Amino acid sequence: MENSSFSTNEADYNDDFDFSAVSDAESIINLTADNDLAGLRLDAALAKLLPDYSRSRLASWIKNGAVRVNGKSVSPKHKLAGGEHIAVIEQAPTEQTAFEAEDMALNIVYEDDAVLVVNKPAGLVVHPAAGNWQGTLLNGLLGYCPSLAHIPRAGIVHRLDKDTSGLMVVAKTLAAQNHLVQQLQARTVKRIYRAVACGIVPFDGKIDTLIGRDPHNRLKMAVVPFGGKQAITHIKVLERYADYSYIECRLETGRTHQIRVHMKTARHPLAGDAVYGNPRHAASDAVKAAIQTLGRQALHAFRLHFIHPTSQETVQFEAPLPDDLYYLLSVLRLESGMDSALRREDSLHQAISDDDDWNDDDYDVDVVYVRD
Repeated sequence: MENSSFSTNEADYNDDFDFSAVSDAESIINLTADNDLAGLRLDAALAKLLPDYSRSRLASWIKNGAVRVNGKSVSPKHKLAGGEHIAVIEQAPTEQTAFEAEDMALNIVYEDDAVLVVNKPAGLVVHPAAGNWQGTLLNGLLGYCPSLAHIPRAGIVHRLDKDTSGLMVVAKTLAAQNHLVQQLQARTVKRIYRAVACGIVPFDGKIDTLIGRDPHNRLKMAVVPFGGKQAITHIKVLERYADYSYIECRLETGRTHQIRVHMKTARHPLAGDAVYGNPRHAASDAVKAAIQTLGRQALHAFRLHFIHPTSQETVQFEAPLPDDLYYLLSVLRLESGMDSALRREDSLHQAISDDDDWNDDDYDVDVVYVRD
């Protein structure tokens, strides 16, 4: 049996669970609290009565109102007297219901029969996983377009970190998904990010390393000497301020946390990055306050460029800087004696036939920030 500690609040349970809605009687577990359970809390008694279930799962059932003692919902701390009838609705584990549709406000930048492009806000997890089984972009996509339930991962072909904002393309058909995955593998999808980095980034260049799990912290990624996967990021400096730089990053590969790890390795970690950043980096009180208000890494997926799976035309989409990142840049510009009103890129999407301002020649630079 899985052991798990948990804490509850006396009022932290739900009395709205509808037992009458359960059509399959076998899904209701009927129990009797023997006298030897007298004096025990309900959660502790259930752990003895149902040893095949984890304590955390039983606690969640009580809090969800799926447990009744003599027909009433009670708190997990409720003391048993002995002899009570306990009815328990056996609910599916959270991970089994992770792919449920949820009503969610999504910022859809573009949509047709084959693809949709979404501007993901910071704070939204892309895919269900431990600790985030509901409330993810995948759940919202299923709510917005139920037919995505027939597409693996609801059509998601690439991801953004929870606290990274910006553009993602989602396939609406299997054919479109296969086409987009092949483009990602062939590195023909252009993903361009805007970011604020600590320090003065001295020049445009390329970062080419291997990235793998950090050998000292398995929850983090790191540049590793061997055993990782090749990761290539192209850097272009847009503006330099007193202690920070506004940069554009183009991904040639798409490794987990790639830009964040690469900028840390180049000794220019992203502002506000709680995992890879430098909280002691020099900054004025105004800049520190703006970064604290940002509350995340200063990274935004600004432009997405790919071949449309159906039309075979090259299409490009842009997402304006979100307000929090725009505010940080405005403070940095003002402190550096610049006009604080940075130009807002307000175009949402457009089809293009020629190369954009990141043509292939821009990548053929001699400067390499990090060598293997």
